[in-house]
Amino acid sequence: MSVISGSEIIANSLVQLGVTHIFGIVGIPVIEVAEACINRGIKFISFRNEQAATYAATAYGYLTGKPGVSLVVGGPGVVHAMAGIENANSNHFPLLLLAGSSETHQRGKGAFQELNQVALLYPHTKFANQPSTVKSVPYMIEKAYRTSYFGRPGSTYIDLPADIIQAKLDIKNHQSKESVVQKLVPPGLAPKTMGDPERIRRAVNVLKTAKSPLLIVGKGAAYGRAENIIRQFQERTNIPFLPTPMGKGVIPDDNSLNVSAARSAALKNADVILLLGARLNWILHYGDSPKFSDNVKIIQVDSAAEELGNNSGNPELGIAGDIELVVHQILNELTSHGNSSWRSPPLLKEIADTKASNQAKAEKVDSTVTDPIKYQAVYKTIRETFSETLPSSKEIIYVSEGANTMDISRSSFSLNSPRTRLDAGTNATMGVGLGYAIAAKAASPDSLVVAIEGDSAFGFSAVEVETAVRSQLPMIIYVMNNSGVYHGVDPTAYDNVDDKPLPSTALQLNTAYHTLAESLGAKGYLAKTLDEVRSATLEAIRSDNVSVINVIIDSGKDKKLEFGWMASTKPKL
Repeated sequence: MSVISGSEIIANSLVQLGVTHIFGIVGIPVIEVAEACINRGIKFISFRNEQAATYAATAYGYLTGKPGVSLVVGGPGVVHAMAGIENANSNHFPLLLLAGSSETHQRGKGAFQELNQVALLYPHTKFANQPSTVKSVPYMIEKAYRTSYFGRPGSTYIDLPADIIQAKLDIKNHQSKESVVQKLVPPGLAPKTMGDPERIRRAVNVLKTAKSPLLIVGKGAAYGRAENIIRQFQERTNIPFLPTPMGKGVIPDDNSLNVSAARSAALKNADVILLLGARLNWILHYGDSPKFSDNVKIIQVDSAAEELGNNSGNPELGIAGDIELVVHQILNELTSHGNSSWRSPPLLKEIADTKASNQAKAEKVDSTVTDPIKYQAVYKTIRETFSETLPSSKEIIYVSEGANTMDISRSSFSLNSPRTRLDAGTNATMGVGLGYAIAAKAASPDSLVVAIEGDSAFGFSAVEVETAVRSQLPMIIYVMNNSGVYHGVDPTAYDNVDDKPLPSTALQLNTAYHTLAESLGAKGYLAKTLDEVRSATLEAIRSDNVSVINVIIDSGKDKKLEFGWMASTKPKL
């Protein structure tokens, strides 16, 4: 009579659910789980830090629409992984975290890495539990997997004690190992709900009154795979639109009614806003004046009803439902009952003029060559090199993190496909970059993955370059090196730090990240001129390895620290 182990039951459960990738770090007691998963054909990508592993899993969940799975050790491994849990929750990405824990009969004795992980994570997850027997493992894993992406996506957790992992079940002669495990059926696509018909009619009536309407497209629309109907709606109505950073590409950026270049003017002048899959948080200035008109009417569409009415939202105009289905309903209502198809009034002259002026200014800045080189000229060089070298059908997935690096790159790279930009997200989380890039390549192996990293942000997860190399996941990583957080300092500031300490934002001057990359098995390039950026980019495109291009740019030491989201309504005292 043969036996099946708890680790094999865990692996079989994940295989039955359709899991193909796991991101994690092994140790006692989860090595057996990872090996069992590998033996069943699951690709296990082993990271160097649990934060990066769980960040990767969250991004994988966003890109695929199914839960990203992470496996870590207990105790400190779970504590580190909490960063990924928060990232999943704040961005509403589906994540299933599996972690080992001490043997149940040793609890309370100071066992190895003992921590009450279920109690710790219960308040921060949609579901957290520990199977009481090895036979209950499949049920628990299926429930956690399903819960993470049914309803509002978020994180779930299953605790795997060492005695559960190492348990053995007898297999009778006529049984296979697979038949011993409870048969699991993959949950399939998450259920979708339509919007309340009365609220749809109310929204359409409000939309028809608009003199300066605006469509705002958020990352929720991208996650919801709503791009086809949203594009159809925009084309039929001719409505101007503004994508949020990760909503870019749901409607192609090169659409003439994209008002990103006149963002402030578009928000201020909009009298009716249709908000699809975006929250009225700091990214959208809470919907408050002076960024928004005092009299704006916001029609908010979100799969989570609790978002409706937040901040400056009007709960009576909110529509709870799947974005794709609700936009279908709105479009049908606009064209049914004998109504002629409503079309947006022409773009206001103020917005059109502001857009043209800002685009002209941006083109001038992009074309200005300085020494040291600056972000905009570097990004233009990268764009042009890709355009000249890659086939037009080649999909590029951009990952960007950092302050100026991310902020400037948002408008510098035009996207025509959804889910092709990953950034620091709702919580502006630094350290996600390498994990996100690895997840993007794992989820879309035929795409070119390009990570554009601030030097400070790169430092959070730089050693994961080795993970990408070892996992044979080629990508191009640009490190925008201004030797500082936000900005660098004058080189003379390093001369005598005992007398005058460096400011808290300073980093080591011109750190050799390309040399670090080479020590980790990647190709490393140093670029101080635009020609060197172009040359390194061409070599990186031709390479089948990870390439890290260390771009020395202007320190920006005299630049005022300022971002658009920092200007918001003063509190009323």
